[in-house]
Amino acid sequence: MQVFAFYLFAAIVIASGAFTILSRNPVHSVLWLILAFFNAAGLMVLVGAEFIAMLLVIVYVGAVAVLFLFVVMMLDIDFAELRAGFAKNLPLGVALALVFLAELVFGIGAWQAGGLDMAESGVSPGREGVSNIQAVGELLYSRYVFLFEAAGVILLVAMVGAILLTHRQRLGVRPQNVARQVSRRPEEAVRNTNPETGKGVSL
Repeated sequence: MQVFAFYLFAAIVIASGAFTILSRNPVHSVLWLILAFFNAAGLMVLVGAEFIAMLLVIVYVGAVAVLFLFVVMMLDIDFAELRAGFAKNLPLGVALALVFLAELVFGIGAWQAGGLDMAESGVSPGREGVSNIQAVGELLYSRYVFLFEAAGVILLVAMVGAILLTHRQRLGVRPQNVARQVSRRPEEAVRNTNPETGKGVSL
């Protein structure tokens, strides 16, 4: 059953990756990419890396891929220009594909040569009966807790800086006075009038 699931997920990942590149519609390419992420998460579950599978689904599918989809749908894409750019960058793409193919062949050869001895390399193989997520959590909140908190502070500062950089005061627009809006009474906000026919309302 596990072997069948592995080959099924792997085949769908390869097929969806190929359709991501070959699809002429960018929206379809993003949807194929989401399918590839889901099946890659299934492969991670099969090898016992539940934490990486969760990251693939939450971060890549839930944030990055959906962001790509919204950006592609909002942009006015000229498909003729897109095809021209593809033809112009074709040699570079072929070169990168050859590099990836060489890395794949090298990785398969290293896998056939034998697995890595975790005891000799100094990497702990983990305790028995402890899930992948629990082991990562214990490591993050014990040995790397200060680095984890520092990363959170850096992300917070980056978010505040992005808000300050994009916030601009527009000319001709009065700033919002929250205190005045909160303290306003109902009789000051609403006025009942009875205008005559054809004369309109005087402000």
